[in-house]
Amino acid sequence: MAYDKFNILRSSAVPMPIENVDTDQIIPARFLKATKREGFGDNLFRDWRYNTDGSPKQDFVLNNPTYTGKILVGGHNFGSGSSREHAAWAIYDYGFRCVVSSFFADIFKGNSINIGILPVQVSPAFLDKIFLAIEANPAAELEVDLPAQTITIVETGEQESFAINGYKKNNLMNGFDDIDYLQAMKEEIGGFADKSIY
Repeated sequence: MAYDKFNILRSSAVPMPIENVDTDQIIPARFLKATKREGFGDNLFRDWRYNTDGSPKQDFVLNNPTYTGKILVGGHNFGSGSSREHAAWAIYDYGFRCVVSSFFADIFKGNSINIGILPVQVSPAFLDKIFLAIEANPAAELEVDLPAQTITIVETGEQESFAINGYKKNNLMNGFDDIDYLQAMKEEIGGFADKSIY
């Protein structure tokens, strides 16, 4: 199995209302040498998170113990820039399993889904409601229901639906990447191959 199955996630969230967050900000290019997915979380938002001497920047949200959870709430146009899949690796390795925004760059969105992160695109108005709920209560929870394709602000009950490709939804719910999906169909593929032999 490529990663944890994603069905219903209920968690507090980390707010980062910054627009146009690109992949170089998510994981700077100097950290792209590794080819395994482990260890990238340490350098997630490295230049925003740490000073040049390695000390944490106290005003950056990931260094604020007030905010925790498996959901990252970003501003509009999250994941723009280069197509590096390491950006998704860094977010997953840090511990986030869902990113919410009012718009995602397509390549980042695909890279995220392929490794088990659910990108939930909501309307700008609903995104504002989420930020306001977290501002009022940092422990406020969101419930992301992938089977129903809904996201809910638990305290208020406000809810919005989100779209996702059916194939990608099935893979997330089963913890599959594309190779796992094919392996799960091994018997069916073999049966079809046998019927095709003349």
